[in-house]
Amino acid sequence: MAYTQADLDRLQSAMAKGAQAVEMNGEKITFRTLDEMLRLERKIKVALGHGGGSRRVINPVTRTGFR
Repeated sequence: MAYTQADLDRLQSAMAKGAQAVEMNGEKITFRTLDEMLRLERKIKVALGHGGGSRRVINPVTRTGFR
């Protein structure tokens, strides 16, 4: 399925409203949980090239004083 920016906008709008169903490409999709919606949002963002992939976490190590 090819996703569009309009699909992403509809999904994000539905999540903001607390809705559990979204219509995309003439098809009504009903979600059981918010987690399912977030996973689809991430999938659409990756398909559109908006990032949404894995993030790199850097934890800096610092020391005080002289050695």
